[in-house]
Amino acid sequence: MATRQLLAELSAQHTAATGQPVAIEAVGGVDAAKRVAAGEAFDVVLLASDAIAKLIAAGHLAAGSRVDIVRSPVAVAVKAGAAQPDISTPEALKQALQAARSIGYSTGPSGTHLVKLFERWGLAAELGAKTVQAPPGVPVGALVARGEVDIGFQQLSELISLDGINVLGLLPGDTAFITTFSAGVPAHTAQAAAVADLIAFFNSTDAVAVKRRHGMEPVL
Repeated sequence: MATRQLLAELSAQHTAATGQPVAIEAVGGVDAAKRVAAGEAFDVVLLASDAIAKLIAAGHLAAGSRVDIVRSPVAVAVKAGAAQPDISTPEALKQALQAARSIGYSTGPSGTHLVKLFERWGLAAELGAKTVQAPPGVPVGALVARGEVDIGFQQLSELISLDGINVLGLLPGDTAFITTFSAGVPAHTAQAAAVADLIAFFNSTDAVAVKRRHGMEPVL
């Protein structure tokens, strides 16, 4: 879901330039991986790089087909109009989370990182007791905007376009986390040439400004 708006814009540009239509189905990463593993037919799959690697290792995507597309940082948000806690350092972030009544996180890579961060701090029980996990496909920012959680963590690309929240910034210092999103190609696709062209466009210089506008960075 972190890449859905980016891919929609880039795919539309590719179609305008080539005439090749692209149909995108954006779902939560956990659900997407399950559908690919179950044998559902797709011409190209874009997920976090570790998920793509697992699907390749299991034979659900073609060996050697992984291509890294974009790097995506995790950010922090609070409800618009709410007090904005200091998250400028790891210690300040820790104190903000200890003071929060509830913490929102996702089922994706950012959520996994947050759980590991709590464990590293030795605060898994204290902070874990007040976490709320957004259902797959539901933006954490939506929980923040509705006031269901005090503070939320997710990919910056999923937060910057939402109304009703303030993005405080990226995770600070050694708490920072970058997810690389990659493409993988099923061996059965009948659109191999078209898919190769699409992936090449996703990594072209024309795509750099679009990636940055969506809160991501190109893979260099």
